[in-house]
Amino acid sequence: MPVFPADIFTEPQDVDPDTLANLGPLRRLAGTWQAEKGVDINPKADAPERRVFIEHIDMQPIDPQANGPQLFYGLRYHIHINTAEEQITFHDQVGYWLWEPATGLVLQTVAIPRGQVAIASGQAAADADKLVLTATRGQTEYGICSTAFLEYAFRTDAYRIEVDFNADGSWSYTTDTTLMVHGRNEPFAHRDQNTLRKIAEPQPNPWAAIIAAQKKPA
Repeated sequence: MPVFPADIFTEPQDVDPDTLANLGPLRRLAGTWQAEKGVDINPKADAPERRVFIEHIDMQPIDPQANGPQLFYGLRYHIHINTAEEQITFHDQVGYWLWEPATGLVLQTVAIPRGQVAIASGQAAADADKLVLTATRGQTEYGICSTAFLEYAFRTDAYRIEVDFNADGSWSYTTDTTLMVHGRNEPFAHRDQNTLRKIAEPQPNPWAAIIAAQKKPA
């Protein structure tokens, strides 16, 4: 159980405005990424379906965020996935990756436009080569919330994401989602895997960009 301070209102005063310099392990996620050989295993009526997908991820730094004394640095992300067979969206996802330097807490917030949100948490050192975050249905801190239909038909009981930072600058992920499909007795292991390579560098966060502009000679 984390120990929180008695003063829950006073925000830090010595905040560095440069998010990219304070992201800890998340610095290696900053930028725009692409891959064409992701693999998705998902449940269907007859049998599990395996799909190869094309993935584009944009992760841009946000200004530092405070909950009273708690301070986060983070990235706002957008994931767009389609397949070679279809140009229409196969999967869309938005959220934040957040890092708390004081404690090593790493968070990923997940929101998908089928009526589901989650907050996954983990711990990591600033120079970590691997991140592991989890969320569990029913938890009020790091949990999963879904629509009534998804709860009925495809209930998500657990979510786990593992990120590996590779020596060549790419990064790989595996997400495992435990689903209870209506009418079936055993949980379904829904898995996605991919390795992404950078196609563009990140932009500075707004506060850092303002300060940089002010320092430019007139």
